[in-house]
Amino acid sequence: MQRAFGRLLSSRSDFRVRRTSWRFLSQVAEHADENALPFPKMPHFDYVPPPYTGPPAAEIIRKRKEFLSPSMFHFYEKPLNVVEGKKQYLFDENGRRYLDAFGGIATVCCGHCHPEVVEAIMTQTKRLQHSTVVYLNQAIADFAEALASKLPGDLKVVFFTNSGTEANELAMMIARLYTGCNDIISLRNAYHGNAAATMGATAQSIWKFNVIQSGVHHALNPDQYRGVFGSDGEKYAKDLQDLIDYGTSGRVAAFISEAIQGVGGILELAPGYLPAAYKSIKNAGGLCIADEVQAGFARTGSHFWGFEGHGVVPDIVTMAKGIGNGLPIGAVVTTPEIAQVLTQRSYFNTFGGNPVCTAGGLAVLRVIEKEKLQENAFLVGSHLKERLQSLMEKHEIIGDVRGRGLMLGVELVTDRELKTPAKAETLQVMEQMKEMGVLIGKGGFYGNVFRITPPLCFTKADADFFVDVMDYTISKM
Repeated sequence: MQRAFGRLLSSRSDFRVRRTSWRFLSQVAEHADENALPFPKMPHFDYVPPPYTGPPAAEIIRKRKEFLSPSMFHFYEKPLNVVEGKKQYLFDENGRRYLDAFGGIATVCCGHCHPEVVEAIMTQTKRLQHSTVVYLNQAIADFAEALASKLPGDLKVVFFTNSGTEANELAMMIARLYTGCNDIISLRNAYHGNAAATMGATAQSIWKFNVIQSGVHHALNPDQYRGVFGSDGEKYAKDLQDLIDYGTSGRVAAFISEAIQGVGGILELAPGYLPAAYKSIKNAGGLCIADEVQAGFARTGSHFWGFEGHGVVPDIVTMAKGIGNGLPIGAVVTTPEIAQVLTQRSYFNTFGGNPVCTAGGLAVLRVIEKEKLQENAFLVGSHLKERLQSLMEKHEIIGDVRGRGLMLGVELVTDRELKTPAKAETLQVMEQMKEMGVLIGKGGFYGNVFRITPPLCFTKADADFFVDVMDYTISKM
């Protein structure tokens, strides 16, 4: 055991670990036995960050409590002060390295601080930081053209925004203007943003304030794990048709959905649902909006966009997060005919299409193609999912493993038959995985689903380390 712990110490030689982390590792070694799992070793990474000279975590927490909104929350009992990122890794104030399996909430697709993206941002910033769209600029036009080339059919008119919430707000307004109807159908358990209209489309009580939210109906969620119809997508779609027949005038503005619900717990819609749902919406004169804020930009691996995995073509596509690898940018893409409705009045966005953000976004697209990150998401994601499914066979607490590519979910339950959410255990595993060098997200209505959405440069070695850490942590519970 002493030799094993010595190897552990040497494997951590590339950072200065906080005392709390060493205390945890010491306790692991002290209580280990000869039959215990070997302690997972993080893959080698040839980079050591320079010493951090900024304020410590305690000082940042003090300022945050005094000067920032009390609604802001953080993961972990002892919040992590992240000071640097490189590819799929993050570093804290002590220089300790962490495997980032959350990707800034499915946002970092190319990897942290990708040199080509950084170079594009810096070059544009030195030339022109801001101009607004009332003047011509090459960056916004080039990026719009590149985005349009990645979308099917006549989806080629781009409106740039600053976030996913803003993109969904605009998409819903466009649909209402184009159809002349107000009713929009969303899915239960959905998350589309937290502004005025999008909060109505969002369907989880934790994200909804007690303010007026009108004109949105929530259909049964085609949840293959907890849903009443299992994986029968067409039965769920019948509920959507019933909503149209009994809850509206028979005409609707739009249907909005993610292909894989991110905040909702990495729930992939039941097969056959979207084609049937889209057909009902079209028959009711409505438009179909695909929310690709989390599933887009090659994350699912098998396709560039999540909706492509369901064999449908939407009328409007919204996107953000991966579009800029962390830059504050989003977009709405639709057809020339639908786009015309915004000419009825003046529509303007001061920062939408900012030259720095669009130059960075174009670099992101080029890196995804150049480095074959979609292919990597498919290969590494498939490997990771297979390993997680094997882990499910070993640990009863794992109730479900789901998702595609590098957008995966692991749901923890205390009873597989009853599917009782293991909320406390989820937090416990998160804390211990962090101490072992792995950062992960959580979500789902009950907060018991691990959200695995790392940068798309994640490797098989990273995937193996991730699974080994989860296995080790659950085994010690």
